[in-house]
Amino acid sequence: MLIRTSLLAAVAAISFTVAAQAAMVDFHADLTAKAEVPANASTGFGDVLASLDTKTRVLSYTLTFAGLTGPATAAHFHGPAAAGANAGVAVPIGGKDPQTPTSGTVTLTEAQVKDLMAGMWYANVHTAANPGGEIRGQVLRPGQRAPMAKAAAKAAPAAAAPAAHKH
Repeated sequence: MLIRTSLLAAVAAISFTVAAQAAMVDFHADLTAKAEVPANASTGFGDVLASLDTKTRVLSYTLTFAGLTGPATAAHFHGPAAAGANAGVAVPIGGKDPQTPTSGTVTLTEAQVKDLMAGMWYANVHTAANPGGEIRGQVLRPGQRAPMAKAAAKAAPAAAAPAAHKH
């Protein structure tokens, strides 16, 4: 009986340790035209819901969008970049001409996980009318505030110089 109790306690301890090592972290992004850099007049909108398994570094995501000026030509996660700044593509979303909704999974590098957890990734959707991006949103954990680009935080919106958008 004592051996059985000890064995159950050991299994419980191992299970707790494994569970403590792996955590699922949720993310969300609201995509709008005014969040693009530079902003545009599109009435399109969208969102990204994502979940990261911190043990395997697998990011699962779903992108939805509507009201764009035309069909989506591309969609990406970009980073590292604060809100108001642009960055290169970190992970493509949905391949060429993505449809809505688009779901997928990708294994991130440790550096990508660090940037994502720091709020330094954004998602955007590109169209023919807005090849640099039509709608965009910072990818954040619940309650997390978006880090702001220094130039964007200091400059008035009308005075901010548009940054080059990398694909």
